[in-house]
Amino acid sequence: MNILLLGKTGQVGFELHRTLSPLGTITAPVREELDLTNEQAVAYFLAQTQPNLIVNAAAWTAVDAAETQQAEAQRLNAGLPKQLAEYAKANNARLVHYSSDYVYPGTGTTPWQETSPTGPLSVYGQTKLEGDEAIQKSGADHLIFRTSWVYSARGNNFMKTMLRLAESKTELNIVADQIGAPTPARLIAQVTALAIHSQLEAGLYHLAPTGETSWQGFAQEIFRLAGKNTKANPIPTSDYPTPATRPLNSRMDVTRLQQALNIQLPDWQSQLALTLNEYLEEICH
Repeated sequence: MNILLLGKTGQVGFELHRTLSPLGTITAPVREELDLTNEQAVAYFLAQTQPNLIVNAAAWTAVDAAETQQAEAQRLNAGLPKQLAEYAKANNARLVHYSSDYVYPGTGTTPWQETSPTGPLSVYGQTKLEGDEAIQKSGADHLIFRTSWVYSARGNNFMKTMLRLAESKTELNIVADQIGAPTPARLIAQVTALAIHSQLEAGLYHLAPTGETSWQGFAQEIFRLAGKNTKANPIPTSDYPTPATRPLNSRMDVTRLQQALNIQLPDWQSQLALTLNEYLEEICH
């Protein structure tokens, strides 16, 4: 397979670059080689490389900044996926794309299913939804994986922020009324490789570990595993105002993916332990 991987310097992209290598030849341009905000540059690059598999891990992920930088978020989260899907349709290629729990309205306590009504609360969520819909409407052969609360041993994320703050703080106030499943980038990459290899049926799938927690519960488990004595005090979202509204319910039902691939997704706690160990090993060397 001739694979084009976009967003290789991000958390998910880095893991994909490692995990997808047995499946084919990977072209993974960095920002200096390909400006994804430039539609003409992307069109030219696609024509030159002629991939038969496009894995798009590029996105505008700065949720709060998207509220004011709407055009930039729109291009990366909606315009780019649409362009890639149109290329895939015209050239008989497959597109793998990543979406977000932020496309849902965040109400209630029932896990969202792939068929649940969407209702984004933020510009970020809205642009992610537009990207999904553009891919679905294109008629291209596609896989869309909706995931939640992504973190890894690299990049900027909640796990690393908590570990850094725990070095100097004995207690922290952490939001306790947003519920979801923290998803390591490594798991996303592993499942993606499996889905591509097994030629998973085209469509939309939820991809997250099993179980659920709050950000406060996530922090507590990080501190426990890392042997930190920092206390995580629960606070409501209303005590921590942000420019973009966060969904309170980010639970996602993963039954469809598990059945389609005949797999059992691991729980979020065991995945955190693995990711934390990887990070701690890296900083020790």
